[in-house]
Amino acid sequence: MSAADIRLIAVDMDGTLLRPDGSIPDGLWPLLDRLRQRGIAFAPASGRQLATLQRAFTGVEAGLDFIAENGAYVVCGDVEVSSDAVDPDVAASVVRRLRALVADGTLRAGLVVCGKRSAYVEDTDPAFLSEVDTYYARMQVVPDLLAVDDQILKLAIYDVDGGEQHTAPAFADLAQTHRVVVSGERWVDIMNSTVNKGVALRALQAALGVSAAQTAAFGDYLNDIELLEAAEWSYAMADAHPDVAAVARFRAPSNADAGVLTVIEELIGD
Repeated sequence: MSAADIRLIAVDMDGTLLRPDGSIPDGLWPLLDRLRQRGIAFAPASGRQLATLQRAFTGVEAGLDFIAENGAYVVCGDVEVSSDAVDPDVAASVVRRLRALVADGTLRAGLVVCGKRSAYVEDTDPAFLSEVDTYYARMQVVPDLLAVDDQILKLAIYDVDGGEQHTAPAFADLAQTHRVVVSGERWVDIMNSTVNKGVALRALQAALGVSAAQTAAFGDYLNDIELLEAAEWSYAMADAHPDVAAVARFRAPSNADAGVLTVIEELIGD
């Protein structure tokens, strides 16, 4: 199988497609037109909310597929491919535990309960809300997260002091039954054990009739490992986490240099 046979490209957002300032490289828009003309599907694959991804691609979102919430929600065009909701009792236990850890000073962190319809927070700290707005276009401030009535796809914890060093160890016991994944320098996501970007990519491949050999994937952080494992054309960004670089078959230039676009251009040719 050669690069000329690629039919699906899955791309992480932060640290991968997006520039360091959080913007989408201008060169992506004409490139999406070329991919569409060649019958190559393009799928942003992110820990971000579906509505946030659609907002980022306003105007072209109808022609894209999306892997949202770290794989807990997959949409092909405007059709849901899969979703995987957390048990309400488990979600409630995470809310209570985080409240206790913050109250006793163990963590400096805020929680986002990521529902299918919206994201929900009860912390009204302006700095926290500003950070949340980056990733959640649909967000509601509620008086009590335990009263949220929605399918909960993920619980996202924003740790001011660093998720990998503080929040992940504090919830390490939960990793026996669920996924506790470091999705960014300050973010830790808690999901069902059956959720990751790789499972989501395979579901999208099945929906599109595309094989792993016909798939290219790009990532930079720990929540991208399974995504790269599900694609034969797997690329770690130049400054990717070492564990991500170890599983990727290839390297791409950094996001600061629009590395994803450079590699796609090389893959599809003129």
